[in-house]
Amino acid sequence: MTRTALDWRPALDHSDLLAPATLVALTAWTTTHPEVAEEVHVAQIDPDLADTAALVAAAGLDPAASVNCVLVVGRRSGDERFAAAAVRATTRADVNHRIRTLLDVKKASFLATDRAVADSGMEYGGITPIGLPSTYRLLVDARIDDPAPVIIGSGVRRSKLRLPGCLLAALPGAEVVTDLAV
Repeated sequence: MTRTALDWRPALDHSDLLAPATLVALTAWTTTHPEVAEEVHVAQIDPDLADTAALVAAAGLDPAASVNCVLVVGRRSGDERFAAAAVRATTRADVNHRIRTLLDVKKASFLATDRAVADSGMEYGGITPIGLPSTYRLLVDARIDDPAPVIIGSGVRRSKLRLPGCLLAALPGAEVVTDLAV
């Protein structure tokens, strides 16, 4: 099988490969973390490879370097509570226990695809914690808080972002959570 090589370039120099909300968030993030401009990279990919398993297979990536972002909703007293959970692709977000408890709701579930796309302004398969609305709690599994690079969505299916895991954990508003994933 021929491997797909990824050409990583500074993300802020390639705004055409980012969702508008992701670009705005990255640009704003550089004011508090100037290293974002140098350490967040983007690579164009075939949109058919946007799903983690497909990209890992095509590019020969370590699955543990890939991070998935799932959007979760729960309700309490008629109010919706939202969270974005960033977890390594080799794990799965603990929606029924850990996230439900963090949201302080009786039941939590994955946000419906059409709602996730509408709320985030991002493409399904490319949703990233970078640029989500402020109504979302940003939960990052503690196993990501490491200098090793991770690969996440860019807000669009045609590219991926690469950045140090510890930088993702420092995303404004992010909460680093032990045992967010199982």
